[in-house]
Amino acid sequence: MTLPCPVSELLALIPRLAGHHVVVVGDLFLDEYLIGQASRLSREAPVPVLELESRRRLPGGGANPAMNIVALGGRATSVGVIGDDEAGQALRALLAQAGVGTDGLLTDPDRPTTTKTRLVAQGALRFPQQIARVDRVDRRPLAPAVEARVIERVRALGAEADAILVSDYRSGLITPAVAQAVREVAAGSRLITADSQGRLGHFVGFHLVKCNRWEAERYLASLPLEGGEEGLSRPAPELRTSVDFEAATAYLRRSLKVETILITRGPEGMSLRDGRGYLHLPAANRTEVFDVTGAGDTVIAVTTLALIAGAAPPVAAALANYAAGLVVRRLGNATPSPAELDWAIRRWSENF
Repeated sequence: MTLPCPVSELLALIPRLAGHHVVVVGDLFLDEYLIGQASRLSREAPVPVLELESRRRLPGGGANPAMNIVALGGRATSVGVIGDDEAGQALRALLAQAGVGTDGLLTDPDRPTTTKTRLVAQGALRFPQQIARVDRVDRRPLAPAVEARVIERVRALGAEADAILVSDYRSGLITPAVAQAVREVAAGSRLITADSQGRLGHFVGFHLVKCNRWEAERYLASLPLEGGEEGLSRPAPELRTSVDFEAATAYLRRSLKVETILITRGPEGMSLRDGRGYLHLPAANRTEVFDVTGAGDTVIAVTTLALIAGAAPPVAAALANYAAGLVVRRLGNATPSPAELDWAIRRWSENF
């Protein structure tokens, strides 16, 4: 397997990511890490006792692509809903401190801010170990009045952007009406991309749609074997071999009427299909993987910026592949800098 372009082209693409404005519409989370020592078991149950030493809080979910865009020199404005609570205030402040625009954040007093708390043990291990996670999430669809306000923000802010990126974590924000508003704002003149946790049917007509292997399998399994608007026969939902991924990407690209479909495959890299054909990119970083949290967010953010900068989809995906290899080397949601991305390409290009 070779890269879809020379290494020099990828390196030259990095500075071209800067300056572009992306509106990121998504389910917003506050990711919290409670870090400490776990050197003994509880007498009450066979579970470790975590002696708390520190706490970290990071923007997560649909806020993480925005953080990645800003880290690479782009401009990002976040559109989403937070609760009228301390977690929502903290998330708004974290985004603002990072330079992410918060004009699109709406407060819903009837909906708590989604918070994901991870208990992380440090010790003699080379890398901290997550021992439990507590999610506080409301997956109800938006109330009609809140949905209308979200759509208004999408229209107002999207009209000023180079691209709109939708990050769907299935937590209520991305309704069919919100997805349709994105299509209408783009109207063929703006790039629209989506990262979906399985509800791919919401994103018919987008330029690029990304999901991971399990999300693609879940979506395919939900469809009838025959029929549909295109009269296509659905491929088997189990994605194991190269033939499986080739068939699935061809089917999804045609049935969703998208220009590019991108399926991430964890340690096996990613599979892409556009008008030029099918491409499999092996993982750039195959040995230093500690935490996969947020890697998909990095992929969609970097791919979107690269497409705005004029890269062909295979080249954009190749750059994103290197960026994902960087963030899995760190605990929690991480963002690559331009210098780190340059380093990764030079170091890992020999893997191809």
